[in-house]
This record gives sequence, structure tokens and C-alpha cells, in this order.
Amino acid sequence: MKKLFLLGVLALGFTSISNAQEIAENAIGLRLGDSDGFGTEISYQRALSDNNRLEVDLGWRSGNNYDGFKLAGLYQWVWQLEGDFNWYAGAGGGLGSYSFDNNNGKDYNETFAFLAGDVGIEYNFDFPLILSLDFRPELGFGDFNDDLDFDIALGVRYQF
Repeated sequence: MKKLFLLGVLALGFTSISNAQEIAENAIGLRLGDSDGFGTEISYQRALSDNNRLEVDLGWRSGNNYDGFKLAGLYQWVWQLEGDFNWYAGAGGGLGSYSFDNNNGKDYNETFAFLAGDVGIEYNFDFPLILSLDFRPELGFGDFNDDLDFDIALGVRYQF
């Protein structure tokens, strides 16, 4: 009975090791979102362990009458769905600044902070490319960003 139990534990351990996910040590690319998330962001991911990573995103907008940037940092947990598909969830926050000129001589400047959550799905190709789709609710604190916004984005990242 002891040998059968030991054999079962070893088989289970081998199965869990062979199904372990591999997240990229580093990944850099673009996160293409809607305007609530400042549109396109430069995105960097750094693995902290086998299933945890840090994501940092920098977005900026510029036009004739406005300029702004937003920096977000998220801690993420990653789980394997099947094969090269993973899903992830995370939490974090960030800060930003926005300036707007309404052409009547009044400038509006605002620095804001926000809390963010993140949930998404990603696919790791056999070559060094990751595609992801995520949903990021953000709770802002400041006059410009003072409510709950929902940002949906497609991520395209090179992993190394």
C-alpha cells in the first residue's frame, strides 16, 4: 500500500511539473486601449516568480489643446488555462497628469492618482510574441479622473 501511495504521489508531482506554465522573463510592447486608458500605452512586463509578474504601462496623449500622461503599475498572478493560453488577474495603481487649454485663456492642469484592477487572457506563440486581451477597471482620485473607468485593451508584446 505504501508503494502504491508513493507511486501515486510521484505521478501527480510529475504531472503538475510537466503542466507548469512558463511566463516570459521580460516582455515589452504596446497595449492598445480605448481613450479612458489614454489610448495606446508602452507596456513592460517583468517576471517576479514562476506565476507572478509586474506590469508597468506608460500612456500619453497630445493634441492642439491638451497634453497628458498616465503611468500604471500592476502586480499580476498568472495561471495556465491550456497549452499556450494563460489567464491573469492583478491589482495596482498609478498616477497621471493632464493639461487642457480651452482657447479662452484658461488653462486647466490636473495631477491625479488611481487604483486599478486587471483581468485578462493571453496566448504565447512558439516564437517570442504574446497577444493578450484584458479588462482594467480604474478608480480615479482627482478632478480630471474622479470616477470609475473601464479600459479594455489588446496587448502585443515581444518576450525575451
